[in-house]
Amino acid sequence: MRILLADDHDIVRLGLRQLLTAHPGWEICAEAATGNEAVALSERFAPHVVVMDVGMPELNGIEATRNICKLHPQTKIVILTMHFSDQLIGEIVEADACGYVLKSDADRELVAAVQTVANGGSYFTSKAANTLRAPHSMPASSAFEKRITPREREIVQLLAEGKSSKDVAVSLGISVDTVQTHRANAMRKLQLHSITELVHYAIKNKITEV
Repeated sequence: MRILLADDHDIVRLGLRQLLTAHPGWEICAEAATGNEAVALSERFAPHVVVMDVGMPELNGIEATRNICKLHPQTKIVILTMHFSDQLIGEIVEADACGYVLKSDADRELVAAVQTVANGGSYFTSKAANTLRAPHSMPASSAFEKRITPREREIVQLLAEGKSSKDVAVSLGISVDTVQTHRANAMRKLQLHSITELVHYAIKNKITEV
């Protein structure tokens, strides 16, 4: 089975590689340090499973998951993150990820999660599963996603990472005016009034990390 690792920390990927390749017949076909790399490498190597961190540079893990699932629906995604919230779980489900494991539980649960999703099932750590079963949890879980578009969210992340509008335009292959329009729309929808507020919002909502 081919597995792609997507995490921006070398030491984390090393640990995951050692954990997963100890399983007979499993191989790490590629490693990605950014969300964009994860999407590109998924297209190149067609992995059976992607183990994806949420806090990825350039393109966060939720958007990368959404892109991979749209382009390659046969590839299964397991989200591996240190973060837990009802909102995050809702976004993971809406992005079509099949699994969710906390990094603190990786040594006990990740192998089982990868095996389960590869066999066509879904695997959510017990805490997340309880949230999914709660009847009130899902409707309000992705309020952020309902407010702004995927492109606006992508631009919010890049700006929050310190990139200028020109840098964002070059990275996404669009004009500076288009970037500024998306930024203005996102800030209006989110009721934010400065780049500082936008950065704080992005960090709070796990769009980017400090």
